[in-house]
Amino acid sequence: MAQMISQNDPVNLPEADLPEPSGTLRYVARQPIMDLHGRVHAYELLFRSGPEAFFSGDGNLATRTMLDNSVIFGLEKLTGGLPAFVNCTAESLTEQLVDVLPASMTVLEVLETLEPTPALIEACRKLKHSGFRFALDDFIWKPELEPLVHLADYIKVDFMLLSKAERKCLHEQLRGVTVAMIAEKVETQEEYEQARDEGFTLFQGYYFCRPVLMKNRKVPSNRFSHIGILELLKADSLNLNKLSQLVKRDASLTYRLLRLVNSPIFAMRQEIRSIETALLVVGEETFRRIAMLAITSELCSNQPLEVLRMAFVRGRFCELAARVCAKDATEQYLLGILSLLPAMLRIPMEMLTPELPLRGEIRLALDGKSNEERALLQWLEANENGDWEACDAVIHAHRLDQDKLLACYAEAVVWAEAAIRSAV
Repeated sequence: MAQMISQNDPVNLPEADLPEPSGTLRYVARQPIMDLHGRVHAYELLFRSGPEAFFSGDGNLATRTMLDNSVIFGLEKLTGGLPAFVNCTAESLTEQLVDVLPASMTVLEVLETLEPTPALIEACRKLKHSGFRFALDDFIWKPELEPLVHLADYIKVDFMLLSKAERKCLHEQLRGVTVAMIAEKVETQEEYEQARDEGFTLFQGYYFCRPVLMKNRKVPSNRFSHIGILELLKADSLNLNKLSQLVKRDASLTYRLLRLVNSPIFAMRQEIRSIETALLVVGEETFRRIAMLAITSELCSNQPLEVLRMAFVRGRFCELAARVCAKDATEQYLLGILSLLPAMLRIPMEMLTPELPLRGEIRLALDGKSNEERALLQWLEANENGDWEACDAVIHAHRLDQDKLLACYAEAVVWAEAAIRSAV
């Protein structure tokens, strides 16, 4: 018989991999940089040392804290092993503070506010020789930036700041320079298509989870069966026979579910080959969680993998944070997962919520109403965007514990990476 997994220990990740809730990790967000094929090329990490440093504008303090956090937590955990873009002040470059970061997976972003002094350029040359890559942030052509252009591996262009004509001019000015062009703040599919047509090959923004919604489209019939399964999973006691029959009707869902049950993150000691056995071996609470992961994976099967990763992070974060602020963990998990349902099905949320087996307050939260049930998701959405002021507002309005939320977020990121490897 496999070892039972309790509700409070759903995934066997070592505690040593996670930051302590009372540790020095402060606000941290990661934003994906996507390629032309919808795959994540890298993550930009946004750090904040705390409200006092943010509002005082102390960039050096924020950067030092970022470096400390990166070492303590580990860039590879925050990015799943992908390259990490980190913002750098002049001090962090000229005094080589960034040497504490792994050069092979770090892209140093030279901010547009930095003066390209001889000392800064020389420091960048040394760091480049050490194996670091460079990105020029919010780039606008200036002759004095030419030495940095020739050191750069990436040039980031604010898609909202420059007009189409200005972007075209910039491409002409950079003709002959071997550098990858990143379009920043790309928030819609239309903007993505425009940037792609202009020659950008990398894109930063949340366009990938805001697809063109089809208002007259109906929920596909097989998705209704998934909603039916979600309804059964929410019940206090599972109807094993009914649940098994629903799952077995969907071969792909059955495969995903059994793959997750047998994956390393759940540490089963025997191979499980049937839905009934899976439920009996792992217990109802863990089975609910695994089934929800499988359903989410199936719902997201035609969308970029990053949508699924974000859904896993949101679901796990809301579940963990619910336990430290007296909310229903299963309900909050569903709220986090289902918040990206429009991106998965390309149907507006208002057309989906009436079909979901959730109580009224959770439906209102999914529809965007700022209520008590939405507080954790609202904080996470602000954190995803690096909107620290909005994060503070949620914390103060709902009397949340910032350190506990950050610890939950860090664990959710690690957990989601493990779940992704098992689910796809």
